[in-house]
Amino acid sequence: MTSSKHWSGGTIGWHCLCVAACGCRRFTRLGCARNSLKSQIQPCSEKPLRKPGSAAFKCSLGVLAWLAALSMTGLKCSGLPVIEPLQDSAVQIRVDLNDKQGTYIPIYRWFGYDEANYTTMPHGRELLKELHDLSPEPVYIRVHHLLTSGNGKPELKFSSTNIYSEDSDGKPIYDFAIIDGIFDAYKAAGVRPLVEIGFMPKDLAAELPDRHEPYQVHYPQSTISGMSNNPPKDYQKWEELVRVLTAHLVARYGKDEVLAWYFEVWNEPDIDYWHASPQDYWKLYDYAVAGVRAALPGARVGGPASTSPGHEKAYVFLKNFLEHVDSGKSAATGGAIPIDFISFHAKGQPTVHGGRVTMGLSRELKDVEQGFALISSFPKFRHLPIILSEADPEGCAACSSKVNPANNYRNGTLYPAYTAAAYKAIFGLKDKYDVDLISMLSWSFEFEDKDYFEGFRSLATNGIDKPVLNVFRMLGLMGGERVKTESSGAVQLDALVNTGVRDSADIDALATRKERGAAILVWNYHDVNQPAPPSPTTVTVSGIPGGVDRVLLEHFRIDETHSNAYTVWQEMGSPQQPTTAQYAELKSAGQLQLLGSPIWISVADGKANIPMEMPRQDISLLRLSW
Repeated sequence: MTSSKHWSGGTIGWHCLCVAACGCRRFTRLGCARNSLKSQIQPCSEKPLRKPGSAAFKCSLGVLAWLAALSMTGLKCSGLPVIEPLQDSAVQIRVDLNDKQGTYIPIYRWFGYDEANYTTMPHGRELLKELHDLSPEPVYIRVHHLLTSGNGKPELKFSSTNIYSEDSDGKPIYDFAIIDGIFDAYKAAGVRPLVEIGFMPKDLAAELPDRHEPYQVHYPQSTISGMSNNPPKDYQKWEELVRVLTAHLVARYGKDEVLAWYFEVWNEPDIDYWHASPQDYWKLYDYAVAGVRAALPGARVGGPASTSPGHEKAYVFLKNFLEHVDSGKSAATGGAIPIDFISFHAKGQPTVHGGRVTMGLSRELKDVEQGFALISSFPKFRHLPIILSEADPEGCAACSSKVNPANNYRNGTLYPAYTAAAYKAIFGLKDKYDVDLISMLSWSFEFEDKDYFEGFRSLATNGIDKPVLNVFRMLGLMGGERVKTESSGAVQLDALVNTGVRDSADIDALATRKERGAAILVWNYHDVNQPAPPSPTTVTVSGIPGGVDRVLLEHFRIDETHSNAYTVWQEMGSPQQPTTAQYAELKSAGQLQLLGSPIWISVADGKANIPMEMPRQDISLLRLSW
């Protein structure tokens, strides 16, 4: 009989195995489903325990025996997932610490969100500090609406600073109170801004003959349809606004500090975020960067922050922008057009098939590949830094699972597993096109005064960290040189780009090495969010220095019972008003956790073997030190 450990997730919690009609099954922390096939087995009445000998464990053994017999009959389920057979042999992952693949660029340390005013709210301040703490390198934050007019109160997909207005004679009035609060919060948390220059202040917005929306349009209507996304009525005033803001930032935070920031002009001007032509955006860009450089020569400026270049319209927009910067003359100065980095966005495209969320990893990777290929075709730009100023599984962070039930995937382990798989693939595309990628920005933060685990694309919910935040903590524990990994369970890069992960799961690894240690990120990812048995996996690490006979292994894990506040919250009964004790337990459960105590493992001939099991949609970080 197959060992029960193949169904348990190894040394993690011993889960009760649930069987519905015809032997279909799923794993759960919450005990067996009440609609289990009672004529065949009795459901467990207790919550899962973390050790053999429990009723849940005995239930699992009985079910496994029943499933083994059932599998011999060839019966299949109708409308329910068929049991996947266990693999006969372990996935083999080989890590060669001596085969260096290039410096590990911390592209993970960039985050962003629509609602700039969340920055100064209690949970926003707390999360900024957590983001600072997850990376040894400076973390960068990008937000919309830094120049938008309003009262400074956030709404879904809208915020404001009221930085600019005009008196009755049309003379500018500057008010830095709200924007200072935002940037002061960045400073207090120790993070740095990627300053997105947008959107248009009310008194500076042009009136357009073909658009008649008010200045602000409220969600769930299209929040980008209002006058806040119009071009300026006066481009000289626009340039002066940007110059005054930059000068103010230099005066408040210091020249050397602001020189370490990035200034990006607008957001997604190839769609309705910009209510004018592409040529008008070139003009907007020219005047904006002229304003930044007038106040701070040497400031890092760039754009265009356009949408997915996997789509023809967006590809042409990015191409034409680069041609404008490459060969055109600045509309503002008549001279060369400054650009220090190029930014664009890459988005996946989840769908629902048969009631199951099916991620669109290939869609995001096609965007990345098309963008890299285009940029590398310009000799002048091929080695400029590239900022993916939004790189996400889909496009609407503020659309919760109440709006789209499929978005509930953002609460569990599918989101971080997708992120891990995308992370390595994007490094692979960087290497393929030999470009200078510095950022894979996650457009995710937090939403104040919303339900717990409402399904927003966020890193935390009411101060409780979600599993996805822990994959970024894992990435922050890696560093040094990227080294070669090979996996018998990996989906190759070309297949990831072309079709995603639709057949066999992507069981793969990314590894880094420092002088006295290494870190190996391992994941078991599939686009289709359906149950599957864990995959026996062996990680073999070679290239450990001579004279080292043992290494210390710390094994961090994101799964159903580790680094996962969501399943703990569900086990509590999904309270929307947790008690003080429950809240404290959720806070603890949201942190990155070890699978077990650190252990010393033997090294022979410079090699160490690490046997483990990888449950579907779960992530491990193996950290070795010697």
